[in-house]
Amino acid sequence: MSILGLACAVNADDSVWLLIDTEALTLEVKKGKKTLETMNNIAIGRNGAGFKHRRGDDITPQGFYKIGWINPKSSYYRFFGLSYPSVDNAATALEQGIIDATTFDAIASAHQNGRMPPQNTRLGGQIGIHGLGRGDEKIHRTMNWTHGCIALTNQQIDRLSRWIKEEVTVQVK
Repeated sequence: MSILGLACAVNADDSVWLLIDTEALTLEVKKGKKTLETMNNIAIGRNGAGFKHRRGDDITPQGFYKIGWINPKSSYYRFFGLSYPSVDNAATALEQGIIDATTFDAIASAHQNGRMPPQNTRLGGQIGIHGLGRGDEKIHRTMNWTHGCIALTNQQIDRLSRWIKEEVTVQVK
């Protein structure tokens, strides 16, 4: 589904979805257009948000994703994996010569068949929403520190957990 199609689908029904604002550093739990809960002071990648060019660039990718898997015992407390890279991410990477047509086809096919896209391409993978684990909350409050994920405090992850299941849509803007 294209970004426009996914955006329309998100706003057209009453499913719970997440809106992550990488400028305001907030995560909103939404139902249709209504905000159910807002979590402030989230952290993103050390190098901000935008188009992720490669694994290890510390950029939080923007776009529309789904929760693809849940790890309740992550070293980061809990981890909600995103279906990154999206077809739109892959199309941009193909146009820029970052990935080849075979890699694009593998990513697109995974999405079309309801599977997680390959997590080992040049675009990276293992992007998600997670807690701090045993990390320092002072650092979390003062800087963006992740390698491209969205980080919340463990308490925020506990609150978020009641809304999360696989297939929940996540918009990172």
